[in-house]
This record gives sequence, structure tokens and C-alpha cells, in this order.
Amino acid sequence: MTSSAMNLRWPGAGRSLLLGCLGFVAHLRCEAQNLVPNHSFEVRDSCLEVNTAYTLGTGPLGWFSAGGTGDYFMSCIPDGGFNDVPLSYVAFQYAQEGECYVGVVTYHQTTGVREYFMIELAQPLVVGQEYYAGFYASPTWGGPQPQVFLASSHIGILFTTQPLHWSNNDPWPTGGNFAHVYHPWLITDTVGWTLVSGSFVADSAYQYLMIGNHFDNGITDTLHFADFPWTPIAHTLIDNVCVTSDPKGCPLTLGVPDQLLDAVVLFPNPARGEVGLSGVPPGTRLTILDCTGRLVLREQAVAGTWRMDASAWAKGGYMLRLEQEGKSRSFKFVLIE
Repeated sequence: MTSSAMNLRWPGAGRSLLLGCLGFVAHLRCEAQNLVPNHSFEVRDSCLEVNTAYTLGTGPLGWFSAGGTGDYFMSCIPDGGFNDVPLSYVAFQYAQEGECYVGVVTYHQTTGVREYFMIELAQPLVVGQEYYAGFYASPTWGGPQPQVFLASSHIGILFTTQPLHWSNNDPWPTGGNFAHVYHPWLITDTVGWTLVSGSFVADSAYQYLMIGNHFDNGITDTLHFADFPWTPIAHTLIDNVCVTSDPKGCPLTLGVPDQLLDAVVLFPNPARGEVGLSGVPPGTRLTILDCTGRLVLREQAVAGTWRMDASAWAKGGYMLRLEQEGKSRSFKFVLIE
């Protein structure tokens, strides 16, 4: 996040953990050909409630801040702590893999600034070689004191030949409108994790990976989860980063979904009054049942983004079913206080 540090850190701690990290890297290279050390952010220097820029040897080992004060979330922090997993100051989310993940600002309406994490690859990329890259992302939502209330698009990976270390006195970076692998659509699933993946041919011997939103506000799409009386900001959680020359070495999506309903995303979940859908195709019929199977709503959903005020509904679980051209898809969501 973009606020100042909340606590002192322990720079230089965790030398034994670093040795463990080196073994971890060797295992990845031999078994999965993943060129990203500490790919799911599990190996760390310490367990502190903190919000600051990370340098080499602090936070998730191997990773460092390439822009802004990106956040490192860990399950060892007490629930409700600034950077706890699953319940942090700004989000409720379990890790996609392991017990840790990171988060970065991916949209800022006023300044356009971005936050990035960066890491040196286990070996440089080979010019002319095709590589496959992927990671999992989830919009930050559901914390007891949410500071962010937007979902954003264009989260991805940029490869560089030089590191870009960032400190608190450096200018804040903005998007440069290029990334080697990115997700051009909104990421709005607040319960699960969305796979972002793709392939590219290396045109340089890239040695570093930089992850976040590399596109400016004019290109980035956003979606409001809720309205709060401060500047609209999108913050995105990231986990399980992978880069390999093996087409079977990283999880890969198949591009645009084959069925139109596959692209629909329900948000937020859990919800506090309003429930929405994005990517709704034309001609979609919508039905909602409560946890007892009683019909609550049936209507023709408007194509694109659909929203519903459920603030007067009973708190609890619901089933939402979509039907379109003989296909169907169901979602479960929860209304909370």
C-alpha cells in the first residue's frame, strides 16, 4: 500500500532461511524448470506487521520493491493485522499456494502511480527462446478497514535486463504501457484466484521479472466494488509466479473462454449489500435462490455489468444461476453484515 511503515523491520535477519531459499531454488530448477526463485513468497526474513519498501534480504527473500511500498502478507501475523493471511487490514483471502502472497497498487485515479515487486531469475533468458509465464491474481477486498475498492485490468509481468530498486525517496513509477505477459480484462473474483498467463519469445537476455500493472490509467479498466470517501485505488494480490521454457511447466489459460458464460465473474463475495456480475453476455437469464431453495429473484440480466441491491435481503448464503443459449453456470455468494 502507499502509506508509511507501520513498524520497524529486522534487516539482515534470516540467514539460515536464505540458505533454505537457495535449496528451494535448486529444487525448482531441477523438478519444475521454474526460473522464479521463492515463487510463492514462502521464504521470508521475519514475521512482522509492517508496511514499507522491501530491499534484498528483507520481506519475501529474493524479491524487492521496484516501485512503491508493495505489501507482503503472511499467515504468521495475528488475524486482522495489517499484513495477515487470511484476514489483513485490507483483505480476506487465503493464499493460492502455501501461506503467503504479495499485493501491489494497480490503479490510482489521482496520481496514476503503480507498485511493483521484482526478482532476479534463476538464470537469464535465452534470446530467441519461447518462454511461458503465469501467476495468480485476486483483487484486494474484504478487510475490516478497506482502503481500496476497485478491481483493475492489465496486471502482468515485464522482463528487464537490469534491476530497478526503489526506495522511499525515489519518484513513484507510472505505467509504461508494455508488458510481456498481462491480463487485458478486469480481474474481479474476490474469492478465488484468477490465472494470468501467456507466452513470448525473448528478444534480450532478460535477468529480472517485474510484476504489477505496467499500463497507465488511460488503458487500465476499473470496476467499483463499493464507494468510499477517498481516492479510488485498485490493489491486487499476487501468488505462485512461474516462468519456464517448458510449455507444460507453468499453468496456462487457453485465452478467451470457449463459452460466453465462462467469462462471467461475480463480485464481491462475501457481499455487504450489493452483488454484481461482469462479462454478462446478451440474452442471459438470471435466477437466485436462498439457502432453503426458495426463489428470490428471476429476471433477464442486462448485458455487460449487472448489479443488484440486496441490502434488504436476509444475511446468509444464496445460489445464483445463469442460463444462456442452452448453457448454464451457477455461483454461490454470501451476504454479511
